[in-house]
Amino acid sequence: MRVKLLTTISIFTYQLSVSQTEKLLNGKVFSQNIPLSKVEVINKTARTSTRTNELGEFSILVRPQDSVLFYSKDYFFKRFKISQENINQNNLIVNMILKPEELDEVLITTIKFPHVGPAQEVSDSIALMRASSDLRKYTGVYDGTIANGMNFGAIGAGLYSLFKKEDSSNKKTKKKASELDFKTFAEATCPLDFFTKDLKLNPDEKALFLEFCTADPKSEIILKQKNLLYTMDFLYAKNEEFKKLK
Repeated sequence: MRVKLLTTISIFTYQLSVSQTEKLLNGKVFSQNIPLSKVEVINKTARTSTRTNELGEFSILVRPQDSVLFYSKDYFFKRFKISQENINQNNLIVNMILKPEELDEVLITTIKFPHVGPAQEVSDSIALMRASSDLRKYTGVYDGTIANGMNFGAIGAGLYSLFKKEDSSNKKTKKKASELDFKTFAEATCPLDFFTKDLKLNPDEKALFLEFCTADPKSEIILKQKNLLYTMDFLYAKNEEFKKLK
């Protein structure tokens, strides 16, 4: 009887402790007073996630001191450390900032237009006609030639060369625009204060730290996955290694 009573009390105490620490947090995500749908809401501490609905609303289980991230590819991500006050109010309002539009890299090249002049045959013909004072004036007979005729073969070759250069430039531009390294990806995904506040890096250490991360072969795997949670875990781990080198 005493064993059953102790078991019942233990189960009740456990359920009570869980209910006191884990709560369902509700909230809304906006950008310039417009609700944002399909925003990833990630409880990094508990490793659970959900998404906002069409009204920007979300619900997720949290405990005090949990780290909750809000991520959308077109916006700078937000990070909150949940307090007991947030849980008591149960109406977390999150405002996200739109990233500036990124333009493809533009490659500027100098294009030299080929000089198009009269063909040698036309030049000889013009010289002969000038030398003979244009005999057509006296005979009245048209011989089928065109005075000062243009070399269409030379023009065609020049245009082909021009379009070939433009096509080559476009290919170089597309190739450069498609290349993305881990350093560029991390800078575009993480806001500036992530490196100073979360990783505790000095502003002048950021570039060196990202180069250090890019040198790790694992960064290529992280780059292909493009997962915010994996990226942040990787940066946290590399930050510990980076601090040991200093």
